[in-house]
Amino acid sequence: MQLRSMTAVAMVVFSLGLLLSPHTTSAHNITHILAKYPQFSTFNHYLTETHLAAEINSRETITVCAVDNAGMEELLSKHLSIYTIKNVISLHVLLDYFGAKKLHQITNGTALAATMFQATGSAPGSTGFVNITDLKGGKVGFGPAENHGNLPATFVKSVEEIPYNISVIQISTMLPSASAEAPTPEPSQMNLTSLMSAHGCRVFAETLLKSPAEKTFDENADGGLTVFCPGDDAMKNFMPKFKNLTADGKQSLLEYHGVPVYQSMASLKSNNGVMNTLATDGAKKYDFVVQNDGDTVTLKTKIVTAKITGTLIDEQPIAIFTINKVLMPKELFKASAAADTPAPAPAPDADSPEPSKKKKKHKAPAAADTPADSPADGPSDDFADSTADDNSAFSYSAGPVVAGVLSMWFFFLLL
Repeated sequence: MQLRSMTAVAMVVFSLGLLLSPHTTSAHNITHILAKYPQFSTFNHYLTETHLAAEINSRETITVCAVDNAGMEELLSKHLSIYTIKNVISLHVLLDYFGAKKLHQITNGTALAATMFQATGSAPGSTGFVNITDLKGGKVGFGPAENHGNLPATFVKSVEEIPYNISVIQISTMLPSASAEAPTPEPSQMNLTSLMSAHGCRVFAETLLKSPAEKTFDENADGGLTVFCPGDDAMKNFMPKFKNLTADGKQSLLEYHGVPVYQSMASLKSNNGVMNTLATDGAKKYDFVVQNDGDTVTLKTKIVTAKITGTLIDEQPIAIFTINKVLMPKELFKASAAADTPAPAPAPDADSPEPSKKKKKHKAPAAADTPADSPADGPSDDFADSTADDNSAFSYSAGPVVAGVLSMWFFFLLL
């Protein structure tokens, strides 16, 4: 009986450890997959060089159409820039799962697959799609949609498949695409404010153009720059507060939205923590905290929490991401509450009639209307609240698990 009870306890402890331990998922790694196949070493090298490998690893459902070293030599002989090579290779990354079986069982014999090139927004029209067609004799053809049905590449073999996560297949040759091979300017040569204006951040861009902060952004472009650009709606709602800042405060707030190093989306997801900004100056920290929950990345200040909603560009040495709120540093907004607090009522005049001795109920004064307490940026975004939410979520999910384990324990004790 004693031995049976000890065995039951051991099983319960083991089960409890498994159930309460953090859930982990074994994400795929395209670099490690291709490293096992020397014939794809050049293709694998450029996946890393162009940062496409990190983007592929961050996706949950994807197909990589790899070409061998000979096929890559044909591409490299065109002496394209690294940024153009990235566009070409991104055309070979399909945003869906196509294993060998699915390729030979395509509905209606043909499919149009979106690619990572299409997802960048750099592909005009339908040029970022790939036509996949089941051909006579058991072959499967591949061709850019812009080629009007011409299928220059064919399926060679499946390299590795993890259904339905990632499929790595070999195709016979690189997919020719005039759009993907078009000259691509280096990010540091781009007009940053024009790029922002064209993609939903016009108000922030125009505000930046009127500030000395624009020069700060430009000076950091070559060495590495990450910009978190508030969308137009968020910036418009914030403008009354912005106009109340001093000239130095306005410059600091704009520079607070820039980081003097290149941070890709993949690195933001993996390197959470405190991040300094262009506005950081000694004791004036002007920093914020980067946190992620799966694919969602948030930027937390003591005043507000903003979420990254999109990517305008993510090319070494520049990344520009859109966010849903204006970042508000505590250095600019923490002292405003005292300034806006209503002054105490003046003391009654000596000649004025005595107030009634009857006690009256007084309503509590309304909270001061400060930038920190505005409806859009309320205290719900504070660190303490976020921590409380995280803890309560854990308690809720862990409760049924613990109850189930305890039930198992009593069951074995009765045996």
